[in-house]
Amino acid sequence: MSNLAIALHNNGIKVSGSDDKVYDPAKSALEAAGLLPSSLGWNENNIDDSLDAVILGMHAKADNPELLKAKALGIKVYSYPDFIYEKSKNKQRVVICGSHGKTTITAMIVHVLKYHNREFDFVIGARINGMDQTIQLSDAPVIIIEGDEYLTSPIDRVPKFLKYHHHIALVSGIAWDHINVYPTLDSYVEQFELLADATPKAGTLIYNEEDDMTSVICKKERFDVKTEPYSTPKYKIKDGQFIIKSENDKIPLKIFGKHNMQNLNGAKTLLARIGITDDQFYEAIGSFEGTQKRNNLLAQNDSVSIYEDFAHAPSKLKATVDALKELHPDRKLTACFELHTFSSLNKAFLKHYKNTYNSPETAIVFINKKNLSQKDLPEISKEEIRKNFHRNDVEVIDNVEELSSLLGSKSWDNEDLIFMSSGNFDGLDIKQLAEKITS
Repeated sequence: MSNLAIALHNNGIKVSGSDDKVYDPAKSALEAAGLLPSSLGWNENNIDDSLDAVILGMHAKADNPELLKAKALGIKVYSYPDFIYEKSKNKQRVVICGSHGKTTITAMIVHVLKYHNREFDFVIGARINGMDQTIQLSDAPVIIIEGDEYLTSPIDRVPKFLKYHHHIALVSGIAWDHINVYPTLDSYVEQFELLADATPKAGTLIYNEEDDMTSVICKKERFDVKTEPYSTPKYKIKDGQFIIKSENDKIPLKIFGKHNMQNLNGAKTLLARIGITDDQFYEAIGSFEGTQKRNNLLAQNDSVSIYEDFAHAPSKLKATVDALKELHPDRKLTACFELHTFSSLNKAFLKHYKNTYNSPETAIVFINKKNLSQKDLPEISKEEIRKNFHRNDVEVIDNVEELSSLLGSKSWDNEDLIFMSSGNFDGLDIKQLAEKITS
């Protein structure tokens, strides 16, 4: 929502906004743009008939006083995805979906198009290294959208990705998530079935054929829809660098991990549908540095490299730690994973972490009890966490000072470290800690 506000502001549109909590990096970005609200909270006096429209985010509730005032005045109320669609109705709409990998695939597509100076708009869920904004809305003929399966808004329970009415869709993989709104695996998978069925005549559905669930859904026989599978390309690792082979050359990459090689092939397959040749793709992809909080290198020296990743679900956790072991097979790995999302803090969901955390020599699970109380969930014992991860030697820590002390006092000899969370480890400054460890 903050990035949308800034994008509209940069287009010369007068923008105001409200929220009851604003955190960094959104807070600093809004402040720099002159858009940070002067006070937090909801006030119906912020809404009057001078407004052209109100855009409703997920944080507001159905009884929000500003929303009720807008409705009473007859002001047009859009959800976030409805507004994006409104601004892209006359464009070719390309939507990247999946339980994992969609941010990276979207970022790869955006990077390649930008490299070749193509005209396009985009909506992406994380900052791409080298680009300031995550949303661009212009008169470009095509828009690349990261499509989330979460609910559209508090008053519209349709998944966001259905609101974009795609011409081309890519599905990277399906693994149950968001159990607060999709309480069963079937209810979660159903949303992707609806997405596949919504592909229009002469549309294209691209899917990861190595993901069993995705293949079942996307291989349905529809003679009026083009379906294109993709899989992991051949690659090798040399001197700590991933290398893929094009038809005529070997391309060294700045990203790593089997899952990212798979993401790369998904991006290449899709880009071919919108006019990017294989040669053009390979020319551009070597300079792709990834997105923020996706296997980002924080600090390093000769004996330790320290990374940060957004991994917050079982499939993402496994892919991330496996990628680091593949990159540096001769090094030990210490991994810190925070249970942070509603799904991950739910006892009924924890069993899905079985055997996802086997790669690290030292596996740490951090849990902030304040998050449990805020989500109105019962406490989880250390024994329950170890049992569900199917690993008795998992170190379960619920105190940030203890975590900082443990990592700060460890001798880092030929051993990597990674922090994984959609939260912030109860305010731990991991960049400062990384610099201390490597200094």
